[in-house]
Amino acid sequence: MARRLAAILVADIVGYSRLMGADEAGTIRRLKILRRDVTDPAIKAAQGRIVKSMGDGLLVEFPSPLRAVSCAIRIQRAMAGFESALPDNRRFKLRFGINVGDVIAQPDGDLFGDGVNVAARLEPLSEPGGLCVSRSVHEQVRDKVPYRFEDRGKLDLKNIARPIGVFALSAQAVQTLAPPDDEEDDADEPPAATGGVPLPAPAPAARARRGLGVAAGACLAGAAILVVAGGTVWSLWPRAAPKSEQTLAVQNGLPPKPLPPLSIVVLPFANLSNDPEQDFFADGLTEDLTTDLSHLAGSFVIARNTAFTYKGRAVDVKQLGRDLGVRYALEGSVRRTGDHVVLNAQLISTETGAHIWADRFDGERSRLGELQAEFVARLARSLDIQLSQAEGLRILREGSLNPTAADLNMLGWAAMNRPRTPANTLEARDKFEQSLKIDINNPQAKIGLARAIAQAVNTRVSKNVAADSRLALQLADEGLAANPQSSMAHYVKAEVLRATKDFALGLREIAVAVEYDPNMAIAHALAGIINLWDGNADKTFGHVEKAIRLSPKDPLLNAWEYYICHAHTHLKHWEEAIKWCNRSVGHTPYFFAYIDLAVAHAWLGHKEQAKDAIDNVLKLMPGYTVHTLANADYSRNPTFVKEYAHIAEGARMAGLPEGSTD
Repeated sequence: MARRLAAILVADIVGYSRLMGADEAGTIRRLKILRRDVTDPAIKAAQGRIVKSMGDGLLVEFPSPLRAVSCAIRIQRAMAGFESALPDNRRFKLRFGINVGDVIAQPDGDLFGDGVNVAARLEPLSEPGGLCVSRSVHEQVRDKVPYRFEDRGKLDLKNIARPIGVFALSAQAVQTLAPPDDEEDDADEPPAATGGVPLPAPAPAARARRGLGVAAGACLAGAAILVVAGGTVWSLWPRAAPKSEQTLAVQNGLPPKPLPPLSIVVLPFANLSNDPEQDFFADGLTEDLTTDLSHLAGSFVIARNTAFTYKGRAVDVKQLGRDLGVRYALEGSVRRTGDHVVLNAQLISTETGAHIWADRFDGERSRLGELQAEFVARLARSLDIQLSQAEGLRILREGSLNPTAADLNMLGWAAMNRPRTPANTLEARDKFEQSLKIDINNPQAKIGLARAIAQAVNTRVSKNVAADSRLALQLADEGLAANPQSSMAHYVKAEVLRATKDFALGLREIAVAVEYDPNMAIAHALAGIINLWDGNADKTFGHVEKAIRLSPKDPLLNAWEYYICHAHTHLKHWEEAIKWCNRSVGHTPYFFAYIDLAVAHAWLGHKEQAKDAIDNVLKLMPGYTVHTLANADYSRNPTFVKEYAHIAEGARMAGLPEGSTD
C-alpha cells in the first residue's frame, strides 16, 4: 500500500433504484450507453482513472482538482442533451462529489482513505445536475473556472471526524454559464477521436497555444510533478512572452536588457466602496506592497509612479506585460461591508492572462492600520512563495538544456517553499549546489544552500551532521558578508545556529532578521522552536501563533502546527498535543507529528491510536526506532533533555521498535 495526494470524484445517478424497479433491462442498457458515450470518454479526455464502478456509481481519480471539476461540469452539460426524448422522470440525472486529499492506494489500483470518504459524503449533498466540492478543491479551482460556487459553510459529514467546508454548484449554474476554458486539456486527444463528449470550441487565442509537441509535453509533465509536490494546481501554456526589445523603456531610447525572472507590477488597488478613507487605504496598500516585493531576491518591481498611471483604467495584462517588460501583475480591491473591510488580491501571468493565485482577507474597519500591515505581510510572504513556484514551473516548462545559475537558484527556492519533507529538502540542496558550480560566488545560492543543509541537519535528514553543520555555517557567513542587511540571510544564520546548538546567538540573529522585516513569518516560527530546544517550551506558542497569523496558508504550516504540538508534548499537555499534531498531518503527513501523536496517545492509554500513529511513522521513516529517537541530540539543555526522555519513553510505550542497545 502507498499513500498519495489525489483528486477524487464520486458520481451517482439520482433515483437509480426507482428506475431499475420500473424497467431493469432498459435501465441497464441505458446505463451502458451513458458510460460509453458520455461519462467514460469525458473522464479519459480529462486524464481521469476509473478506480471502480458500483452499479450506478463511479469512483474516479484525477491528476488535479481542476481536471475533476472541469470533467464533472462537462458531463453535466452533456447530460442536458442525453436522452432528451424521454420524460423528465425517466431521464438519468447525475450528482458529483469532489475532494482532494490523502488516499491509500492498494496494489490492485483501488483507493481508500479520508480523501475518498469525504468525496463520497459530498456526493449526496449535490443537487441533481450539479456538484459539491470540498473547501480544499474550491480554493484550487475558484479562479480557474467561470462559476461562482455557493458556500454552504462547514458541515458535519457522517463518519468524518472534522467539519468539512462545502461548496456547491447548482444545475442551473452549470447549464447557463459559459463552459470552462480548461487549458489543462490542451494536451489531450481530440474528443472526436475518442468518441467523447464534444467540448466547446476554443477561442482563437486558445487555439494558438495548442500543438506544442512532444518536447513541451514532456516538459509539462515535469512541471506537473512540481505542482503536485507543492500542493498547487496551476497550468500555464507559453504564448507571446514579454520581450526586452518591445518595452516602453526601449521605445524611449534605452538599450534592451534581459527581463529579470521575478518581474512584476503592482497595479493600484481598486476601492469598491464610496468611502474616501478606503481610497487612501487602497493606495497605501499598493505602495507598501511595491516596497515589500522589491526586497525579494532577484525581483524587478515597476516603480509606484508608473504603476499609478494605470489607476482607474481597464488594463489588458498581456499588453501591460509587453509594455513594462514584466512577467506578472498583481491586482486587488478594497471593499467595505458594514463594519468590515474586505481585501482581495490576484496574481496574474502577463504571458497567458491566467490567474496563478488569489487570496482574501477581512477585518474590522477600526483596525485599518493594523489590517494593512497584516495584509501586506501575508501577501508579501505568499507572493514570495507563489512567484518562486511560478518561476520554477516556467523554467521546467521551457525545458532549457543549459539552465543558468539564476534558474537553478529559483528551482532551489521553489523546493524550499514547498511543504517540509526530506525529498523537498534534498531537492533544494541539489539545485543550490548545481547553481554554485556555475557561479561559485552567488550569495543567494550560498544562503539557499546553507538553509537547505541546516534544515537537513535539524530534521535529521543529513547523513553527516557535524560536517554539514560546519559547511552550513561557512555558507551562511559568506552570504551574510555579501548582504549584511538581508533578513533572509540572518534568518538562515539562525537556522544554522540552531543546528549547532548555539541557541542564544540564534535568537539574536532572529531578532536582527525581524528588525529588518517585522512581518517575516518564518523567522517568528523559528524563534518558537529554538526557544523549545533551549528548554523554554512555554515560550513557543506566542512566536509560532504569530507566524500562523502572518501566513495562515503557508506551505510550512504543517511544520508550524507540529511546533505547537511538540511544545504541548514537552509540557505533557496530551490532549492539546493530539489536536495540533492532527492538524499538522491533516495538511501534510509529517513523521515528527506522528511521533508526538503516538506519544500523547500512549500516555493517555489510547493503545489503538498510538499504534496507528507508530504505523504512520514507520511508513514515512522505515527503520526508525526508539534508539534513533532517543539519540537524536537536538539539545543538551537539562530541561529539554528531561522532557525529551519522557517523550522517548512514550514512544516505547506506543510500540516504536527499540533498535540498537549497543
